Amino acid sequence: MTSAPSLDRDAVIAALDRVQDPELHASIVRLGMVKDVVVDGADIRLTIELTTPACPLKETIEADVRGALGALDGVGTVTLDWGANVRATSPREGQKPVEGVRNIIAVASNKGGVGKSTIATNIAVALARSGASVGLIDADITGPNQPTMFGLQAGLQAGASDGLRPIERYGVRVVSIGFLLPKGTPAIWRGPMIGSAVRQLLHDVPWGELDYLIIDLPPGTSDASMSMAQDAPITGVVIVSSPQNVSVEDAMKAVAMFEKLDVPVFGMIENLSYFIAPDTGTRYDIFGHGGAEKAAEELGIDFLGAIPIEPAVREGADNGVPVVHGAPGSESAKAIERIAKNVAARISVLQRMGG
Repeated sequence: MTSAPSLDRDAVIAALDRVQDPELHASIVRLGMVKDVVVDGADIRLTIELTTPACPLKETIEADVRGALGALDGVGTVTLDWGANVRATSPREGQKPVEGVRNIIAVASNKGGVGKSTIATNIAVALARSGASVGLIDADITGPNQPTMFGLQAGLQAGASDGLRPIERYGVRVVSIGFLLPKGTPAIWRGPMIGSAVRQLLHDVPWGELDYLIIDLPPGTSDASMSMAQDAPITGVVIVSSPQNVSVEDAMKAVAMFEKLDVPVFGMIENLSYFIAPDTGTRYDIFGHGGAEKAAEELGIDFLGAIPIEPAVREGADNGVPVVHGAPGSESAKAIERIAKNVAARISVLQRMGG
């Protein structure tokens, strides 16, 4: 009795060459995503190297790969391993790279009270949960909230001889001026001092190797935003708005500012978008609905998603347990995770186009 012939490795590669990355619209073989192909008789083992561990279309790629290989004659077991290689943003003239940091994502709003810090926190945690290495800068120098949102004591590094150092919580390396200020202590600084502080947070903190550094910017078109955009290679910015007209108007001004600073705008998020009554299931548009989506369409930028009003979001922020960690099954957590993956995917596309 003769054994079945072994699969031809060239045929395996040819089959994989017909699989396209759904966002980059090119063969995964030609994009260099296929690694370590081993053909052992009828069995195949390979690694797919994604451009981000937060790839939103990983399941689609896996289904396409298994479908392509399953169509070959005599295929046995297909074992698929995953890797990720996040490419770095190249600095423009006059910008100084942040050592070890591949990509910087700014989270901004032009109006306070829209949940920007909550969104920044949860995007960072969502990316970390996907397997990415993530840091977060609390750049709201005069109103630092990240210690509270991560359940860290205000002033915990006050008096430290080695200055500010990242503290890891929920997989995110966090730095905040609030680590130096005891609770209730105001930071009364003029604009140039704020710009200088942001530069120090970027360049004087030992971040280590990071795929993504999230910057929680203060509200408004301030020195912090301008200093950051001019000084460091910002990959892109996410604009947070609530549905109210005044918030949307301010968000549109923020978009215009970043476009003038030549910083790519990934898109707009509508936070506090709607409320679903848990007892009746009735939906209430407390602050209106759809304003941010309409503004994004008008500006020609992406609408990244709507996040509902849920008690779990507020409870998580107050108790230092971000909702994507503490209540991952909630609608708000799922919406934020989708947004985080979409932002990571946008970065991958930008890097590939730039490279």
